[in-house]
Amino acid sequence: MDRTDSCVHLYCGNGKGKTTASVGLALRACGAGKRVLFTQFFKNGSSSEISALKSHEGVTVYVCENYHGLWHRMDEEQRARAREDYTGLLRRVLSEAKKGYGLLVLDEAVSACKRGIIPESELIDFLKNRPEGLEVVITGREPSDALMEQADYITEMKKLRHPFDRGIAARRGIEF
Repeated sequence: MDRTDSCVHLYCGNGKGKTTASVGLALRACGAGKRVLFTQFFKNGSSSEISALKSHEGVTVYVCENYHGLWHRMDEEQRARAREDYTGLLRRVLSEAKKGYGLLVLDEAVSACKRGIIPESELIDFLKNRPEGLEVVITGREPSDALMEQADYITEMKKLRHPFDRGIAARRGIEF
């Protein structure tokens, strides 16, 4: 956390807005002429923000080629496959991020670490040794103390009310 050339942003909590904030920062960085690398864990690439981000020159998007579904519905075999696929995605993205990007967004990486889907130690090592000038955003629920120690910004999204609690399903363009 003693670097001054770039920062690590952690958007966490049980409220809506973590991905939305990361997309907003990605667009801001792109508008400032920075190259942006954006990836998501636990999502299948069909969310509306992915098509919007892909339409911007200077934004590269990586998503997992295999969607594994919801964590709580996976059996151990499915979890093992998800672990393999998402760890591969993480390694590809971290390698790519060393090629002159100004912003790296790892959406739901916190949740992926918490569930053991990606190795937290590899992510932390990358954050400690990231390329000069690379700003990094990580999002998700319940970050570990070790991840929080790496963050320069920690923003918690706290749910006070959400339409889902009243039975209103996620709406395209708003929640996904």
